[in-house]
Amino acid sequence: MTPAKRSAAAARIASASVAAAQTQAKAEALADALIVEGLAQAGWAIYPGFIAPDLVMELLALAQAANTAGELRPAAIGAGDARRMHSNVRGDRIRWIEPPGARPFESALLARFDRLRSSVNRNLQLGLFDLECHYALYPPGARYARHRDRLAGDDRRALSCVLYLNHAWSSSDGGQLRLHLDGEPCVDLLPEGGTLVTFLSERIEHEVLPATRDRASIPGWFRRRAAHN
Repeated sequence: MTPAKRSAAAARIASASVAAAQTQAKAEALADALIVEGLAQAGWAIYPGFIAPDLVMELLALAQAANTAGELRPAAIGAGDARRMHSNVRGDRIRWIEPPGARPFESALLARFDRLRSSVNRNLQLGLFDLECHYALYPPGARYARHRDRLAGDDRRALSCVLYLNHAWSSSDGGQLRLHLDGEPCVDLLPEGGTLVTFLSERIEHEVLPATRDRASIPGWFRRRAAHN
């Protein structure tokens, strides 16, 4: 290939990369706008395809590898001195995703979440400051009883989010996220891979119904600064 042809090929690749980035940015902006609209109108929102399918599969592989390596630990309920293990109330195993040690695919997800945080703050003025999140794996039959994500005596958690990693999930697999809405019927949401559910942490009670197969997700909470700050 001559230098001129190499230069032309490089220009075409660069142009295609710019176009792809612009397309992705537009898709993310639309997703964020619809999520913001749902939160403003109902206090919750669901968006299928929040991240690309290949990223979903990579994150699922990381969760499964962590489980195989024994890195997932039984989750507790409560905080501080009231923190307890109650498998009949909450049966998932978890591992926190810490930004300093995040792997590339985890960093990509955290960056996407941060763009959503900026959009929510810009449109709803929630004052979201940071995100805490972890892998969660529910074995068959495990559940999480009805609860709110806002911890007693701690008002930092403002917006809850759950990203699902499950491949080829169907209603017969169970494992729905059930939202308990004031004055309205409950809403059951399938944990389909790539779907993001967001809801106001203080306002909406919810529960995880038992599934017939392993159920994987990345739940998280966008937090405000502590009140004393």
